[in-house]
Amino acid sequence: MSMRIAALLTLLAALSLVPQPASAATGLRVSGTQILEANGSPFVMRGTNHAHTWYASRTSSFAAIKAAGANAVRVVLSGGRWTPNTADDVAGVIALCKQNRLICVLENHDTTGYGEQSGAYTLDQAVTYWIGLKSVLTGQENHVVVNIGNEPFGNNAVTPGWTQATSAAVTRLREAGFEHLVMVDAPNWGQDWQGVMRDNAATVLAADPRRNVVFSVHMYGVYDTAAEITAYLDAFRTAGLPLVIGEFGHLHSDGDPDEDTILAQARSRGLGYLGWSWSGNGGGVEYLDQVTSFDPARLTPWGERLFNGADGVRATAREATIYGGGSDTGPPTAPANLAASGVTASQAALSWTASTDDTGVTGYDVLRAAATGSFAVAGTSATTRFTATGLSPSTTYRFQVRARDAAGNTSPVSNTVTLTTTGGSGGDGCTATATVQSRWGSGYVVQPVTVTNTGDSATTGWTVTFTLPAGHTVTGSWNAAVSVSGQTVTARNLAYNGRLAPDAATTFGFQAGHPTGDTSAPIGYSCATAP
Repeated sequence: MSMRIAALLTLLAALSLVPQPASAATGLRVSGTQILEANGSPFVMRGTNHAHTWYASRTSSFAAIKAAGANAVRVVLSGGRWTPNTADDVAGVIALCKQNRLICVLENHDTTGYGEQSGAYTLDQAVTYWIGLKSVLTGQENHVVVNIGNEPFGNNAVTPGWTQATSAAVTRLREAGFEHLVMVDAPNWGQDWQGVMRDNAATVLAADPRRNVVFSVHMYGVYDTAAEITAYLDAFRTAGLPLVIGEFGHLHSDGDPDEDTILAQARSRGLGYLGWSWSGNGGGVEYLDQVTSFDPARLTPWGERLFNGADGVRATAREATIYGGGSDTGPPTAPANLAASGVTASQAALSWTASTDDTGVTGYDVLRAAATGSFAVAGTSATTRFTATGLSPSTTYRFQVRARDAAGNTSPVSNTVTLTTTGGSGGDGCTATATVQSRWGSGYVVQPVTVTNTGDSATTGWTVTFTLPAGHTVTGSWNAAVSVSGQTVTARNLAYNGRLAPDAATTFGFQAGHPTGDTSAPIGYSCATAP
């Protein structure tokens, strides 16, 4: 035996005595507070939820969600509480995610509200469903996150509790051979207002032999102040544990979430977020739809905020490197020759010369501003043409366009076009009626406000004004662009609901706050239309 070989054997023997770390994760994995891809690149989820189990035919939504800028989608599945999603169906969902370069978070919705809602499944039952899908999930660890069960406990105490049941579910998945990144939801309908997940997340992570669990909180009415949001996020950062905001909205029946702080804090901390939800909401929470009737051209106010607003999806999402994202850092060239034509009282047609990019231009953002003011995204286009609708008569606007590529890079903006819409005579008239749908101690929801064209010809836009009682404030709205001056509120149509045939109607709604004990309501609803 040579001295070199003897030395090598001695070194190997010494190394065998060094404690080895838990086995490394395959595919997506956690490291401290971060989610990493297999190559070590950080991945921050930016996207939405899609209610696939109830709308299984809406397969075009995956491409639309990608086109809106998302890098991930959380997909609702069922193992039997609703019509079960079969292995073939789930394989199709994964294929759609991969085809559209989305990381696929698959969640079992059967567990929602267990202990409080009749028919809810246990986490153990959810694991049985996942094991039945193992044949189509194995090998997808780079692309798929397994979210064991949605909001797996309500507010009632049950045995075993969240910590024990979640630890057992993760352990059983690993024993069945799953190597995926596992996501677990908080109790209290996902909002963890009792701090159970916050205080016991480390125990659940330690129960996983692969140490590959990310924790998911759902932020609705419990998180209506910046202090509550930052305190919860701080707890996970201090503990060095990975967290995502798996659901949140701009309004909810239990209060008014502070979505601006949620988005800003997630961006500054590098935390993933997935808004609820693309489309198809019912039961009084239709305002959580991000697009109307699954039509990506009809973004709602919530959709505009999530996808196109400050710290939103389009501004912050970066495609996973497994799909080629991150390697392309060069932006497209700026669109050129932006011009306007066909300007009326309520709309204008825009056109421009196409941008170029090494990996291809995926779409354009159209930016709009008042005569003086900041630009904001007014819409998106896959082509070099766009019709800006819902404009006000005799008003000056400025427009710019920028291009996007597949890696999420944005170009410099185009030249600026300034235009003034023509004067509107007001059409033949309309009416506006309103209903206070619900009240609570400090606020109320007015829905629907019904706008009806009472004239003999079609309109291209409408404006509703009304007066808030003293001390009342608008805290959110949907299906209308709302502005407030003093106690006077002005609601204008959006791009998709301004055109009304004679006798046709549309609706919008809003949420307001008021002093405790005040049961008064807005008055003086009046309506005007543009021809």
